[in-house]
Amino acid sequence: MIVENPTNDDTRGQVGIGTLIIFIAMVLVAAVAAGVLINTAGLLESTASDTGSDSQAQVSNQVDVISAIGHDNDTDGTVERLNFTIKKSAGSSNIDLENLTVNYQSDAASQTLNFTSGDANAVQFNTTELTGDGDNVLDDTDERFIVTVSAQTIESGLSEGGEATVTFVDQSGASTIYGVNVPDTISGEEYVSV
Repeated sequence: MIVENPTNDDTRGQVGIGTLIIFIAMVLVAAVAAGVLINTAGLLESTASDTGSDSQAQVSNQVDVISAIGHDNDTDGTVERLNFTIKKSAGSSNIDLENLTVNYQSDAASQTLNFTSGDANAVQFNTTELTGDGDNVLDDTDERFIVTVSAQTIESGLSEGGEATVTFVDQSGASTIYGVNVPDTISGEEYVSV
């Protein structure tokens, strides 16, 4: 008995130069797409890392205000100058005081102050080093500086019972807010804790 194997002409493979060109084109498109995806993933990783570092700096780079003293040189019941003793908080990076910004806000005035090494009565702030290495940079938690703000220049001084908010913003954008409350009676006193 003779048995014929059935043939199926529909299952034959395509062989030829056209098929080879299409195959190579598909491989090239896949390679380009993979390259774009790898490049995009690397860019996103780098951006996320930078954003994370900036966010960490804004949270951890803090200025600690140890004490604040108001000066009433004329003993007229008006605080004319504010001295803030500051240090860098634990875990902070170096804080350059020349890039520090001090924002002064009260009911009567609002002023942004920048660093100056000159006159304390200018509408700026200045620093005095208590302990440190003389470079106007808080790079150790043992260093102490006095930041002097002239309330007299900004708003003719803070009167008895007056309030102000002073915000210290460092180079990374981290901020420390300190509330100033002048006692109700300061007549005859040269130095007042605020």
